[in-house]
This record gives sequence, C-alpha cells and structure tokens, in this order.
Amino acid sequence: MISSAMELFAERGFEQTTAGDIAEHAGVTERTFFRHFADKREVLFDGSGTMQQTAYEAILAAPADLAPLDAALAGMVAGGGLLEQMHDHAVRRFRIISANPGLQERELLKLAAMVDTTAEALRKRGVTEPAASLAAHSAVTVFHVAFTRWVSTQEAEPPGFATCIAETAAALRALK
Repeated sequence: MISSAMELFAERGFEQTTAGDIAEHAGVTERTFFRHFADKREVLFDGSGTMQQTAYEAILAAPADLAPLDAALAGMVAGGGLLEQMHDHAVRRFRIISANPGLQERELLKLAAMVDTTAEALRKRGVTEPAASLAAHSAVTVFHVAFTRWVSTQEAEPPGFATCIAETAAALRALK
C-alpha cells in the first residue's frame, strides 16, 4: 500500500489522492487500508515509531563513557540506518512533504517526538537536565539537517546517511 500511495501522491498530489484511491490502486479494500493506517498521512510517517525505538535502544546501548551528545548521535545514526536502503523512497517522501504545509507540520511533530524519546533515553543513562534536553534537541537537529542534505543531493551516488550525520555534527561542533 505504501508504494501505491507514494506513486499516487507523486502523480496526483497529496491533497488530490484519497484513501480509497490508494486502496483501489493497491488492490485492497478501503477497510483494509484503514486497518493499517489511521489516515492517508500516516502512510508517509509509517516508520517513525520503529525509527524512534531503534534510536532509543542504540542510545541505551552506547558505551557508558560517551558524552550525552555523542550517545544521542549514536541513536540518530542507528535510526537513520533504517533509511539507508530506501534513498529513492526517502527522496519522494521528502518532496511530497515539502509541497504540503500540513505534512510539514506533521513532520515537525514526529521530530518533536524523536526529541522526547532521545531525551528519555539519555535520562535513563543518567544524564541530568538540562544536558539531556540540549543533547536530544541538538542530535535531532543534526538528524534533520543531515536528512535534508541526504535527500537533496544531486550526486549520482549520495553519501551514506551516517556520513551526512557525522559531517553535520562536525559542523555543529565547529559553531562558535
């Protein structure tokens, strides 16, 4: 269903595509569509929970001697690793979201949830406030900027997502 939705969103536009259109294109009933997704927006955000959980677990598993920001960045690399084999899908998704203010808002809400999850994992590691929140916000910002670079590259062979995160984190650290 996700590939059918992405195809229709790219072809017709997000607003002009209904859940019924997606179901029909995917060869399922509308009822089946709604068993999998609360609404058509969720097709675009389907993996968010998995990404958050992956990042959370990676932060908890990071070496104990890592600084809070580095532990949080380890989570972003792990979460972003889920995207590594989906570059073309990520590019199409990015374009669809960028063209729709309501979807941009939803994307920001998902990023805010990632900040909350990251801060929670850092606190579980024993990081106190405000360091946990600062590291979480910084790491998710690095993730967001790196993702935008990764899906916007015009290179025939885009850099790996982990490379984009590392380079973006280095740019953050260089700010003075």
